[in-house]
Amino acid sequence: MDAVRVSALRQHLAGTGWLEAVGGFAGSLRRSVSRRGAGELLLVGTAAYEPWHLAAHLEDEAAWSAVPRLAPTLLRHAPPADAAAHLAHGLRRLAAAGRGATVLVVAPDAAGAPLLERVQDARRHGATVLALDGAATGEPGGLGGLAHERLAVGTAAEEPFDLAQHLVSAAAGQPPARRGGLDRLAELAGRLTAPPAISRW
Repeated sequence: MDAVRVSALRQHLAGTGWLEAVGGFAGSLRRSVSRRGAGELLLVGTAAYEPWHLAAHLEDEAAWSAVPRLAPTLLRHAPPADAAAHLAHGLRRLAAAGRGATVLVVAPDAAGAPLLERVQDARRHGATVLALDGAATGEPGGLGGLAHERLAVGTAAEEPFDLAQHLVSAAAGQPPARRGGLDRLAELAGRLTAPPAISRW
């Protein structure tokens, strides 16, 4: 993301409440993986959308922020048999997600019944479920109804889905602060425009 786009984003979002919504959601993610007894962060998309980009950014933030559990395990709907070890985790990992685990579901479109069933099982076993999704409403029985916390992209800010992922990952790497929203966003902008760390993604 370039500095011009970030600057335009700052101006566009000023006063919309979107930065506060992103900050609240990212703060919940950080607290969930930082709390005592926290387990792994499981990141899962839909059958049609794998959140590679977010996985890479969260891994970078885990290194920069010294919060190692921000580095996610990416779960895939159909990993090929010859996939690299970090890309070979299937949805069965959700069945083992219990108390302490955090499940972050990224769904620009409908999550689909099979994924919802797995997420429901993880929640029933004590996992914390967070959802970053593009659905217009939190319909009962849908992803919004399963998540402990949800950031609905498109209803609050009408921002592109990939941009929301940039902001969430950057904000999750920030420690709680008492500075104003513009100061925090300026720091996030600097991090978003910094050269990327070497990533396995």
